[in-house]
Amino acid sequence: MGYAVVLGEALVDLLDGEHDGQPVYRQAIGGAPLNVAVGVARLGGEVEFVGSLGDDVLAGRIAGFLTAAGVGRRGVVVRPVPTALAVATFAGAEPDFRFYGEPLSYGLLGPEDLDVPLVEGASVLYAGSIVLLCPPVLAAARRAWSLTTGLRVFDPNVRPRLLPDRAAVTGLREVVAGFVASADLVKLSLADAEVLYADSSAEAAAGRLHDLGAGTVVVTLGARGALVSADAGGTRVSLPAPAVRAVDATGAGDSVMAALVADLLTDGVPPEPAGWSDRVRYALQVAGLVCESPGGAVAMPTRAQVALRFPG
Repeated sequence: MGYAVVLGEALVDLLDGEHDGQPVYRQAIGGAPLNVAVGVARLGGEVEFVGSLGDDVLAGRIAGFLTAAGVGRRGVVVRPVPTALAVATFAGAEPDFRFYGEPLSYGLLGPEDLDVPLVEGASVLYAGSIVLLCPPVLAAARRAWSLTTGLRVFDPNVRPRLLPDRAAVTGLREVVAGFVASADLVKLSLADAEVLYADSSAEAAAGRLHDLGAGTVVVTLGARGALVSADAGGTRVSLPAPAVRAVDATGAGDSVMAALVADLLTDGVPPEPAGWSDRVRYALQVAGLVCESPGGAVAMPTRAQVALRFPG
C-alpha cells in the first residue's frame, strides 16, 4: 500500500445552530480536501495533507486535529495570517457557505512550496475544491498534477457563492477541464454539474466529463445515491443511498471521495468496470454514516464503524 497526497484547503467551519433558544455557531475543523484526508486516514489509508495554514490558535487546532487523525503534514506551510472561516447555514439539502478572511489562509501555497519528492512518490493525488480559485494554489495544483506518477483524482466541489458572475463560472469551467482531461477518477455532485454546465441529469454530466477525458466518473445525488460511469462507452449504474437517520450532510460528498481513495490505495484500480459499483456502494455507506453525525471531518468513520452500522 502506498500513500495519498491531498492538496487543498483547511479552514474552520462555523455551523449555524441553536442553543437554549438562541442562535449559535458551532466551530468545526473543515475544508473539503481536509475532510477527504481525514476520511482516508480513518479508513486505514496513509495520507499527507498539502496546503497552507495560518499562524493563530485556530490553525494550531487544525494542525493538532490532522496529527491526531493520522494525517501527515509534511506538505503544510504556515503563513502569518488568521485562519479563514466558512460560515455555513442550512436552508435546504445543501449547506450554504460564505467565506471570510483576507488574505485567505488556505490560498497561500505556491508551486515553489511543493515538496516535490512527496508528490512524485504518491500512489494517489487528490486535487480540487475552492483553492482552484486562488491563483497561487491553482499553480501549485497544476504543478503537482504534472509531477505525480500515481493515480489522479479530482473533485471540483463548486461553491456558487464564490462565483459572482458568468465570467467566474466560465473561468472555473476551463480550470476544471484542464484537470479532468487527465484524471483517472472524477467525483462531482449533481449540484456542481448544474452550476458548471447547466446539466440537470447525472448521465449528461458523466458523458460531458468523459468527453473531456475523464476515466471513471462518479456523480453524487445526495439522498438519491450516485451514478457510476466507469468509462465513456460503458454502462452507467445508478446506486441508491442507504437509509439513514440524517442530521447533518456536511462532508458527506467528501467522505465518498475518501472511501474511493482509500480503496485505491489498498487495491488499486478495479480490474473490471463492475468493481467500481461495489466501491461506490461502500462509499455511500460511509457517507450515510457521516450524515448521522454533526460536523464534517469529525464525523468521518472507521471501517469497523461502517461494518457495525451496515452489517453484511
